[in-house]
Amino acid sequence: MPDNNLSVYIIDDDAAVRDSLRLLLKSVGLTSIAFESGVDFLEAFDQDWQGCILLDIRMPGVSGMEVQRKLVDKGCNMPIIFITGHGDIPAAVETMHLGAYDFVQKPFQDQELLDRIQQALADHREQQGEREVRKDILARYELLTPREKEVMGAVVKGHANKVIAMDLEISQRTVEIHRARVMEKMQVRALAKLVKLSMRIDS
Repeated sequence: MPDNNLSVYIIDDDAAVRDSLRLLLKSVGLTSIAFESGVDFLEAFDQDWQGCILLDIRMPGVSGMEVQRKLVDKGCNMPIIFITGHGDIPAAVETMHLGAYDFVQKPFQDQELLDRIQQALADHREQQGEREVRKDILARYELLTPREKEVMGAVVKGHANKVIAMDLEISQRTVEIHRARVMEKMQVRALAKLVKLSMRIDS
């Protein structure tokens, strides 16, 4: 089922290719926005855009690889699928090392391209969900006081309250109070869950 919040951004200097890709994507209910150059796309690019990018590797002016590098610098997390000719394979492999999601060779089968786009969108959707979860965890963590963060760090390492009290030179009762506040602010009841959240913060 199409996700109305996700779009496919087409960057290709060939008008016929742009039009055919838009029609293909429309046929399966996918929203697309086309750009005739990398410069046009980069000028319009918005960090809030979500979806995937279809990027021609060979374009006059700013090449597809240059666009990719600039997007990496901008912190763009949308998957990039490169459209390549037969002679572009070495460059396409290099784009993968730079973080490209995939590449397809011309001439490509419509269904093959659609399958790769759908997979890229599904992976992007999943990654966005992960980012939102981690963002929520970090927001909770920032509610902790410096002392509560110290206590949490010791608790998730498995240190007993008595040991934490000695290390921080505070009473065991104070440690218990801080520990209870940590659990409350992090919205967990079990130590195992707190450990898992801690791992997400450090990842």
